[in-house]
Amino acid sequence: MHTFEDLGVTPEIAEALAAEGIESPTPLQEDAIPLVRKGNNIVIEAGPGAGLLAAWVVGLLDRVEATGSGPRALILCATAETADHLAQSTARLAVGTEHRVAALGSAWALSERADLLFATHDDALAALQGGTVSAERLDAIVLDQVQISAELTGLAVVEQVFEYLTPGTQRILTALPMTPDVADFAARHVRRAITVPAPEPSPQPRGDVRFRITPEPREAGALRVVEDLFDEGARHVLVYCRSEDRAADVGDLLTLHGFVAGAPGDADSPVWLGIDALEARGAAKDVEGVAVVSCDAPADPDTLDRRHSLSADGVVVVLPREVAHLRALGRRTGYKTVPFPPRNAPLDPMRRIRASISAAIESEDTAPYMLALEPLLEHHEAIEIAAAAIALLRKKSPAGSTASAGAPSDRARPAAGGPSPVPSWSKLFLSVGERDGVAKGDLLGAITGEAHVPGDSVGRIEIKESHTLVEVHDTVATKVIRALNGTTIKGRAVRVDFDRPRPKGPRRSRPRSE
Repeated sequence: MHTFEDLGVTPEIAEALAAEGIESPTPLQEDAIPLVRKGNNIVIEAGPGAGLLAAWVVGLLDRVEATGSGPRALILCATAETADHLAQSTARLAVGTEHRVAALGSAWALSERADLLFATHDDALAALQGGTVSAERLDAIVLDQVQISAELTGLAVVEQVFEYLTPGTQRILTALPMTPDVADFAARHVRRAITVPAPEPSPQPRGDVRFRITPEPREAGALRVVEDLFDEGARHVLVYCRSEDRAADVGDLLTLHGFVAGAPGDADSPVWLGIDALEARGAAKDVEGVAVVSCDAPADPDTLDRRHSLSADGVVVVLPREVAHLRALGRRTGYKTVPFPPRNAPLDPMRRIRASISAAIESEDTAPYMLALEPLLEHHEAIEIAAAAIALLRKKSPAGSTASAGAPSDRARPAAGGPSPVPSWSKLFLSVGERDGVAKGDLLGAITGEAHVPGDSVGRIEIKESHTLVEVHDTVATKVIRALNGTTIKGRAVRVDFDRPRPKGPRRSRPRSE
């Protein structure tokens, strides 16, 4: 394994990273840091949990001169809260480099003199227009998790920001997933970019990995998962941590709550604390009834596989902003990521609401809304936030009703005597069918997941022997074709096209296939 010094990182930055519990680089950081240091344009298809911040900020701290006379690197964030959070993390790494760090929209002194300035897109545009930021002095610009901005507000303001840039400005874009809108933006504005990590072939299915979303501190979330796994019948729970400091914190919390923690393989300790995945699994592989918990989200596919191939009874503890990263790791390693507790847990009396929410979790891209809601977790429990959101939605609903999962919503039904607000339908041809073992759920998941379209824009699915016909809203048909062409479903590459010319007139709305 490489060290940060092997990547050319200065001792001052390496010491600051170690102080934050980051002792060795993740594979993403090994790929990205040298590229950023050289000034390459780079597209990083990764999210929080992969070591994303250090992957680009370490290289910038090494490359950008610390003058304290104005921004040399401008980092665009989806929200002011994200800008402030990333600026705080960067400032801790910049302690020994003398770089000034600040964020617009929050309490930072002399932000106009910061070497690295974090800002929302609107604040960045205003700063460029007002002269607080000089585009000619910028060495680099970073678009952090731009797919969230594309979903929440669109990229019109970002387009305006990029009009100010000079040709020599280094451009760094991070996104997960890489949506068609973001890919188009990158192709136009981040030219000759190197993409990391490199694309990989689709893996064979390897089973399930469960996850639980928790707010900070994640140690408390790990404690609850450990308790639940023992309730499921586990004899030992192996808890993986990213560093010795994290393991010590987790061990102290577990011991405080009566769960004795020890080294992997210790028969007298119900909980085992592991850091090195191969060493820990070597001590545990011959023991029955071992469940695995990742207190920190695995940073790369190898770590996920080394930890969780030991036992099917494993759980990854993730922060809201890390969910997209974990799902991407699952796709790259062949694991299906599912919520914990399992979905077949008994339903409570409000089964229709819970079923609808479960369906939305599967079919919708919720990462932008997780980011927007995350600040509320500092003052409220997640279940309180969800309940308040449901209450608001039910108040806005005409009859205060909640659609059941898989059924068309009220907005999909035309008002009596009035025109239908639903777009016309297009029928698409997909080159997979019964002989390939596909089910309707596979196709619906592929369409909503790859094309990032809502589930209610998919209509009737007719699976034939050698192909499938799928109806989608006319407004998303082209998007679905582009997204699915060349992808793999059930191990078979898919060809997608219109089955026939799109209809010229409106058609009656059809309910989405169950």
